[in-house]
Amino acid sequence: MIRINMLGHLEVIGNGRDLAPSAPRVKSVLALLALNANRVVSTDTLSEELWADRPPRSAATTLQTYVYHLRRTFGGVTGGGVFGCDIVTRSPGYMLRVTDGRVDAEMFLEVAADGRRLWREDRVDEAADRLRQALALWRGPALADVRTGSPLTIHAARLNEVRLRTLQLRIQADARLGRHHELIPELRSLVAEHRLNEWLHAQLIEALRSAGRRAEALQAYQDLRRVLQSELGLEPTPEVQRLQTEVLGGMRTSGAPRLLRAS
Repeated sequence: MIRINMLGHLEVIGNGRDLAPSAPRVKSVLALLALNANRVVSTDTLSEELWADRPPRSAATTLQTYVYHLRRTFGGVTGGGVFGCDIVTRSPGYMLRVTDGRVDAEMFLEVAADGRRLWREDRVDEAADRLRQALALWRGPALADVRTGSPLTIHAARLNEVRLRTLQLRIQADARLGRHHELIPELRSLVAEHRLNEWLHAQLIEALRSAGRRAEALQAYQDLRRVLQSELGLEPTPEVQRLQTEVLGGMRTSGAPRLLRAS
């Protein structure tokens, strides 16, 4: 059996070893096929990924060579690819044929969607656990060591955006469950990484306030205000300003600004 991991450095795990190709363009072909597992990727899309709008005259032959090398990789692990992964020729291009659970990006999207469903059903504890499982699949930025052309850049951006949305929803679920003390260290790290994300700053302010650390909550607001003014020349949103006013007045509310949607 074989597993393809793309939520971090690209890995092809088979027989306990990482068999990922080292050649940059072969790696790009594999990543694009894996992100479209069980769907045909046209030779035009693969060519765009590899050479943008300037493919060489030998593009078709070169692409066939890359696919050949990948087929050898999968065949060496699975005895022809029948029981794990294989690449099949399907007009107008190629398809990576895999069984469920072989590609971590695909698994992430499925588990994250399940977490969102549980949230919509108000099964908050289960949603938090499921969302945490989805996030645990990540080992770093998507396709961290893959040279990306336009198609892969779009895929990676989508995955990274879904990751952030999933993280936000998991934080929201943990806050609903009263896990404010546990959230504070994580939120401090996140606001340092995402300095302009007001939603994360608001969650930190609310977590500190809910944990009884009012002075630190007010300082967290001032930190956000200083960052926005220095980098964008902006003030915090009215929602975050109201949160700061409520902290000053010692008022209790239903919490920091929530996600617009949980979809």
